[in-house]
Amino acid sequence: MTSSKDMFSDDRVTTHENHYRPLADRMRPMTIDEFVGQAHLLQQQSPLRRSIDSGRPHSMLLWGPPGTGKTTIAHLLAEHCQVPFISISAVLSGVKEIRAAIDTAKQQLTTHATTVLFVDEVHRFNKSQQDAFLPHIENGTICFIGATTENPSFELNNALLSRVRTYVLKRLDAAAIAQCLHAAVNNHERGLGEMNLKIQDTAIDLLARVADGDARKALTLLELASDLASSEEGQKIVDQAIIEQVTQSSLRRFDNKGEYFYDMISALHKSVRGTDPDASLYWYCRMLDGGCDPIYIARRVVRIASEDIGNADPRALSIALSAWDTYTRLGSPEGELAIAQAIVYLACAAKSNAVYAAYNAALRDAKELGTLEVPLHLRNAPTQLMQALDYGKDYRYAHDEQDAYASGENYFPEGMQQRVYYTPVERGLEIKIKQKLEQLRKK
Repeated sequence: MTSSKDMFSDDRVTTHENHYRPLADRMRPMTIDEFVGQAHLLQQQSPLRRSIDSGRPHSMLLWGPPGTGKTTIAHLLAEHCQVPFISISAVLSGVKEIRAAIDTAKQQLTTHATTVLFVDEVHRFNKSQQDAFLPHIENGTICFIGATTENPSFELNNALLSRVRTYVLKRLDAAAIAQCLHAAVNNHERGLGEMNLKIQDTAIDLLARVADGDARKALTLLELASDLASSEEGQKIVDQAIIEQVTQSSLRRFDNKGEYFYDMISALHKSVRGTDPDASLYWYCRMLDGGCDPIYIARRVVRIASEDIGNADPRALSIALSAWDTYTRLGSPEGELAIAQAIVYLACAAKSNAVYAAYNAALRDAKELGTLEVPLHLRNAPTQLMQALDYGKDYRYAHDEQDAYASGENYFPEGMQQRVYYTPVERGLEIKIKQKLEQLRKK
């Protein structure tokens, strides 16, 4: 557990100690004015800014990508409001640490001070651990501030969410990241100013792009680049070649199987549904670049073929299955092309969700109408007893009827009104299917 006093005051941190603290930690903003980004949260008269300025913090949840200022906002709030600050991490802490933090907060109440309890990665706590905070939030023992990179709707209990206000932090743009980097290069007390570092603007711009909205990542890469800087006439030089050397990772954020992962597969699905082959290919390649298993995408492509194309182009399902099979036979990287081919075909194909909608409607009836008996004329009669009980009696064999259609025959249970679940659309093969069904129903 750490105190805000320990984290924020430069007077308490010697130059020697600074040398061993990561640059990203040393450059953590110490005032609201130093904070870069999140103007929608910290602008004057915003709810969060009013809470800070009034000196009366409230329990909250800070949700946003890594390196966007969640921890810093919690520290700044506690420092500005001059209240005790305790920090725990859900990655490293358990019930013992939670109890110790609550006990410390209770002791602070003797001086009439509510303690800010900051919980980093709060989504990693299980339900019972999250519930442990509830009574102490309600009775004012703690002002709870949780930080999470995951969607709180999925990861946090409703009971906890109902007691806090959720603030959404946005990824920092390249200009904001560049501002943080310039500040670090020029700051003599906490940054790299004493190194007399010279860094090209193009190198700063590259670092800002590679950081992908994460200020902490940008500062970490800058610190690594400064260690590799060449010396020239008493000055340390960081050129674009050094930046390229330390930025071997690609320019993207993926978070396999996290919320961003599912956002991208959703974007792929909707691009195919929207008949945009180019956007469909882009999102497909974004997922591959992020390390997604192509088999997962192949499975989703099969789902798209059935859900969004259906009988408007029945070939789509076969093509999707063939792409999946081709990948399993060829492997990577050759197999990815077959999936790309299927994605483009599906994106360009005629679209129909008629079967998908019909299936869901029929499924609702099956669940809601109970166990309706199969009509006698539709039952199988393999034994004499079943025949004596009129199983299969008066069944009209469709192939013996004109046009192989038993006009007027009812295939629904007795007492259930006949339904029309499947309504073909005026696209692709379903145009002909619709015409045929309309002709048959007229009979």
